[in-house]
Amino acid sequence: MLCLMERIGYRFSDEGLLRLALTHPSSAQPGGESNQRLEFLGDAVLQLCASHCLYLRHPQMHEGELSRLRAALVQESSLHRVALAWQLGGLLRLGPGEESSGGRDKPSILADAVEAVLGAVYLDGGLGEAQRIVSAHILSQPPPSRARDYKTELQERTQKNGGPAPSYEIIGEEGPPHQRLFTARVSLLGQAVGQGQDRSKKAAEQAAAKDALSKLSEAEEQ
Repeated sequence: MLCLMERIGYRFSDEGLLRLALTHPSSAQPGGESNQRLEFLGDAVLQLCASHCLYLRHPQMHEGELSRLRAALVQESSLHRVALAWQLGGLLRLGPGEESSGGRDKPSILADAVEAVLGAVYLDGGLGEAQRIVSAHILSQPPPSRARDYKTELQERTQKNGGPAPSYEIIGEEGPPHQRLFTARVSLLGQAVGQGQDRSKKAAEQAAAKDALSKLSEAEEQ
């Protein structure tokens, strides 16, 4: 793991946190820990650090532009590129099923691992160290050609008319750990307006937002 610490430019005091960040759920013992909680934390840390940096770097941008730029920089394909640069694939602890199905090369697993590492850095060294890594390794890369961000589009569309912000929840999971399929639902004021499925929670939420936008457009045309 020393090589990884050199790549990211941070030396852990508690290397157990880094080992946990590299432990995929498929390899965890029954009742044992995996990197899912660190991924949850790291996602929030990434959003905060990216928002802070972009707010300072682009004083001329309004909220919608900042949201779209942040979404492009922290989306799965961007984090996948960071994971490749950090060579995370060879360091992941995977179960036999995920190993045999090519888990070390799956963009969703690698992107989740980047978030887990950020969560581990935050716990070990604080927000300042996490901010430095986000700035140096994630926000320094050019934004990828951006796929449509349906979640941002839906939020802007609803709030433009004074409506509430959409809320998302994962309502279903199926399949083995190495081929998990998630179902997400998006609601407005507690009423479901869209649903979608995909191989990661974030992608499922995007699919749900896309479904909601389609239904809203159909309703307006009637």
